[in-house]
Amino acid sequence: MQTVLVTGGAGFIGSHLVPLLAERGISVRVLDTLAPQIHGMLPGRTLDWLANTPGVEFVRGSVASEADLKASLDGITAVVHLAAETGTGQSMYEIDRYCRENVQGTALLMHLLANGAAPSVQRVVLASSRSVYGEGAYTYDEAADSIRITPSFRTAEALRAGQWEPVCPKTGTALKVVPTREDDRTAPASIYAATKLMQEDLVRITCESAGIGHAILRLQNVYGEGQSLNNPYTGILSIFSTRIRRGLELPIFEDGMESRDFVHVSDVAGAFVAAVEAETSANCVINVGSGVATPVVEIARALCKAFDAHENVRVTGQFRLGDIRHNVADISRLRERLGQVPAVSLSEGLRRFATWVSKQPLPEDQLGRANEELARRKMMG
Repeated sequence: MQTVLVTGGAGFIGSHLVPLLAERGISVRVLDTLAPQIHGMLPGRTLDWLANTPGVEFVRGSVASEADLKASLDGITAVVHLAAETGTGQSMYEIDRYCRENVQGTALLMHLLANGAAPSVQRVVLASSRSVYGEGAYTYDEAADSIRITPSFRTAEALRAGQWEPVCPKTGTALKVVPTREDDRTAPASIYAATKLMQEDLVRITCESAGIGHAILRLQNVYGEGQSLNNPYTGILSIFSTRIRRGLELPIFEDGMESRDFVHVSDVAGAFVAAVEAETSANCVINVGSGVATPVVEIARALCKAFDAHENVRVTGQFRLGDIRHNVADISRLRERLGQVPAVSLSEGLRRFATWVSKQPLPEDQLGRANEELARRKMMG
């Protein structure tokens, strides 16, 4: 029988993945710090599912602690590494914390595996991020053989001038967005993204040299039931849901046409299970998304509809340094390597999310405070 360690397993994705693994007869050990920014000061009943899921052992601890990791790895056959700090904007000024938790935590995990601390581990599955691409892939035209490029990150000067769309770095001409493939160039535009790419390299290089199977899942914008409603730095839908419930407007950065690939958490959990259970380890990077690009202003309006609320949406023209303009995943490899096809449509996913949110305690709206912090540090315009 497999015994899987899920780091950060008490979080959003873990709350869907861990029960799914347990349902399939896999023993699960969860290692999580229960960080207040994600879980609130007192996790309370929100973590009852951990205690009530048969076959699941919970350990409160950190991937940055060698003692915690060593104890958690005992008897483990596979590791799903979810633990990470995840706020793009926050990462631009809390650089040390993001590098310590994301990079050093992963380095310590791989150090222990490479040096025989858990000889039974046969596979590592890493939760990476679409942010490692920076801007998504673009071409000059619609021709099938058109050259694919990844533009450099957008400068503060361009954003202040309202030049939202990336242009060709050589000619300044307009570009066409295309689905991003795993072999497209990576170009992190935030500290968070840089730490995720470093995690990928640490896992890939260590596993290849130690003869351990691996899979690196680059997640698009994950949303759904169980999302943290307390963290003002990640999860646009959770932030907006609180403001909708409080009757506040939804401020949209730039011109609102920046787009993201929104994928429901149940589809993401399914991809992790497939990566764990695959007869042969994927040993590669795999995009996990819906394959559909949705402008942020459209997702805000759709969320209002899911809550049956007035569309109190305002496009502000403000921006955050480090944000990308567009990214949508090419999910061909997800189908080919893991046999996974996203099953939850955006409308259904938003309906399920809104139904769940409506049953939760109403959180404090923290968006204004988070934006004030970014503005004070000159990371927002």
